[in-house]
Amino acid sequence: MAHSLRVVALFRGINNGRAKRVAMADLRTVIEGLGYRDARTLLNSGNVFFTTTSAAAAKAAPRIEKAVAAAVGISSRVTLLSAAEVTAIVKANPLVDIADNPSRLFVTIFTEPSVRARIKPLQATTWDPDVLAIGRHAAYVWCPAGIHQSKLAKEIARLSGDSVTTRNWATIQKIEVLLDKTT
Repeated sequence: MAHSLRVVALFRGINNGRAKRVAMADLRTVIEGLGYRDARTLLNSGNVFFTTTSAAAAKAAPRIEKAVAAAVGISSRVTLLSAAEVTAIVKANPLVDIADNPSRLFVTIFTEPSVRARIKPLQATTWDPDVLAIGRHAAYVWCPAGIHQSKLAKEIARLSGDSVTTRNWATIQKIEVLLDKTT
């Protein structure tokens, strides 16, 4: 029998500026309409927590993508993470000691494992003042001048397309705490 699993669905590009505007209440409604339980959102950037079974979790992301597109007319890639996966991403961050502003330290989570190989060559270049570290499931990008000024962040986006989703460190820490409280 499958056991309950608390997960977070990270929507790519939701409510970034004027693009892909979606009310968080609409995302919760869609998630619960698919039979997932206890939907809750964090911030206005497409972070939706819910409970599913471990067996159903493997198929949840594409189901959610299709349902959201049908319900609100917005296409957005979804990355689904468990508490253990988020904790592993947090623990693997080698840049926490150099980043002094959590809103300018970014975690780019790989939706597809092939992204890691595509962006790995970027480590051979100096991106001063930006810094890149690549982990197993995510890239860690320190952008002291901000992500919009970062040539490194733009190059990662070019190479990865929609196969990643990015959150700042402050948001990742909130996600970890919320997943930990509900598991």
